[in-house]
Amino acid sequence: MNNITVSAKTYDEAITKALIQLETTSEHLIVEVLEKGSNGLFGMIGGRPWTIRAHVKSEEEEARELEAKRQAEMEQKKEKEEAERAAAREAEERKAKEAAEQEAARRREEEQREAAKSAEEAVRVQPETAKELQEKKESGRKESSERKSRSRDGRRNRVEKRREENVGREVLKEEAEEIQSTAAAFLSEIFRAMEETIQIDTDFNYQENELAVTLSGDDMGALIGKRGQTLDSLQYLVSLVVNKHRDVYIRVKLDTENYRERREQKLRSLARNIARKVKQTRRSVTLEPMNPYERRIIHSALQRDPYVTTCSEGEDPYRHVVVVLKKDQRSKRREEKSSEE
Repeated sequence: MNNITVSAKTYDEAITKALIQLETTSEHLIVEVLEKGSNGLFGMIGGRPWTIRAHVKSEEEEARELEAKRQAEMEQKKEKEEAERAAAREAEERKAKEAAEQEAARRREEEQREAAKSAEEAVRVQPETAKELQEKKESGRKESSERKSRSRDGRRNRVEKRREENVGREVLKEEAEEIQSTAAAFLSEIFRAMEETIQIDTDFNYQENELAVTLSGDDMGALIGKRGQTLDSLQYLVSLVVNKHRDVYIRVKLDTENYRERREQKLRSLARNIARKVKQTRRSVTLEPMNPYERRIIHSALQRDPYVTTCSEGEDPYRHVVVVLKKDQRSKRREEKSSEE
């Protein structure tokens, strides 16, 4: 190995001198800086030259450098391949997760349809108790103009008479506990079949003979369903179960995430807005089909309004509320309009 020592005013000049003396090119040159140069004061006074030691790379050094370069390229290629594989794995995992979520959503929809179907089948196969339960939801409303036949009137009268006889009986503590455990066991079996983990809490109101069931879990939106339809179906099934072969009627209220109260507030606000529209336009407004519980909320929200009244029309599940202007208010407004003219 032939080492030379070269000095020059700048580093580049020193490198150039070394290349000339060794008759080689920069890629084959090994350089060691012995002393860094400086320009000195005003570039003239006290300046020091750059001093370097240089030699031409040996074959071993060339080989080591090539090997190091090859290793670096291999490491870079390996890192790139690992990054590509990781990205592919993430894409596959993301795709699998999306597929699992879609499958879970599809299963939830199927379970909701099965629950609704089970509710319909339960209604068809239940004896007179099921009919009484459905008719109780319609009691206390303005249905004089909506009754379709004398047979329906007679059946409702018999149901109301039976309930009046049973509503006064006090439910014993042991009986209330049995009612709560029956409802909880029935719901647990349904949720087990659905592969859902749902917490079930029950409470019994002895004054109202009412069973309150509160459900809590991770994904309660699917359990509520569109406009609470799934929750209503479950509530109806629980009511059928706890009232079967019982001589006193038990009202069931099934709720989760305070949905009932939130829905009631929304419906009352809707009722007020519709009433305002009816007063302004003097035209009746027909609401979308609702279940008996929600129709009762609309009736209750507007029963004290002096200008509008409500009535239910149609047959379940398409039964709906109609908000109309009271007749005396129509006449009064026509008189006011005539006097103005």
